[in-house]
Amino acid sequence: MRSTVFAAMLTALGATAVLAVTQAQAATKRTEGPGLKSQEDSRWDALVATCQKNHPAKINFAPPAAGRRRAAPRPAAPTYKPPAHVQAIPDVIDANAHWRHVWSESGNNADGIVGLPDGSVLVAQQDNSDVLRIDPQGHAHVAYQDTNTGGAVSINKKGEVFIVERGLHEGIWELAPQHKILALSYEGDPIDCLGNFGLNDLTAASNGGVYFTVGGLYYAAPDGTVTKEGDVSGTNGVILSPDEKTLYVTSAKSFTMPGNLVAFDVQPDGQLTNEHVLAQLITSGDGSTVDSQGRIYVTNGSVIEVLSPDGMMLGVIPGPKGDDLISVAFGGKDKHTLFAVGLAKKFHHGSLGLPSDTMQGGQGGELIAIHTVAQGYEGRAK
Repeated sequence: MRSTVFAAMLTALGATAVLAVTQAQAATKRTEGPGLKSQEDSRWDALVATCQKNHPAKINFAPPAAGRRRAAPRPAAPTYKPPAHVQAIPDVIDANAHWRHVWSESGNNADGIVGLPDGSVLVAQQDNSDVLRIDPQGHAHVAYQDTNTGGAVSINKKGEVFIVERGLHEGIWELAPQHKILALSYEGDPIDCLGNFGLNDLTAASNGGVYFTVGGLYYAAPDGTVTKEGDVSGTNGVILSPDEKTLYVTSAKSFTMPGNLVAFDVQPDGQLTNEHVLAQLITSGDGSTVDSQGRIYVTNGSVIEVLSPDGMMLGVIPGPKGDDLISVAFGGKDKHTLFAVGLAKKFHHGSLGLPSDTMQGGQGGELIAIHTVAQGYEGRAK
């Protein structure tokens, strides 16, 4: 879910865009097709050449020429030191609650998770364009196929399932109960024209519309019309409040500098007003979810920040030591289980007692769970 933040980071951090090339592409030497993000597809330049109103900045995906120096990165913010163990947060989690391993697989997997009523969890596998259903025993079953580099998943109150497709000709698709396109364009241009690192996260509204992030914040109405919402930039995780009257989105210029949780008021027609910073985050912020009381949970480095609906920091839930968490959702049959996804490059060290070679790189692929006092919102999957 972090991909779109890179666009705002490249100049500030002097990062080389070659890092955006996925392991899948490097391993298979493929140059086009599902499994690659639009911007990694050899046909991307030709597609964005057709952009009329929105023009992604040209980025050189090659490493610097020999002898050329890379720009020095901006100094990082003071290092945040998370607590070594889970500490009690009243009405949220008990002290010393423990994470447990649910499922793992190498590759760009498990981004944008969603809990289901039967206790299973949907995870999108970007590399192979599948969406898996991980049952409570940790067994994986293919739920949806051929998603064109599908990323984050969202389910609205009516049970309609949506996904962001990150392959060439990016778009928002409905997977169930019908398999159909919701949105492929903005202002007459392909959605691919909106940014160099593509579609990121989404949250599905009960009216059939979808809010999604791709550098900024956008709304795809039920008829497929896409509008830009507010002036927020560097967006990442996005989630609706339980009553769908407020929308929350994370915003940051850099992974290492503090970001913000930005809130909007949702109007009857789905449009957003009253953009305002609800809270400053520890660092940039990533995936997010809400519980039945409207508290907001935001993955942020090695912790999950827990915030009240008015933006007060209630505490943090640390992940396994040294692990980077990217996605979060309530699940389990009683919705007292908080699921999270960790970056595979950190989990392969065996932080949960797994063999040291369990994970070998990729964006994510480790699904973990912890019991909470708080209960997820039962009126919507996430």
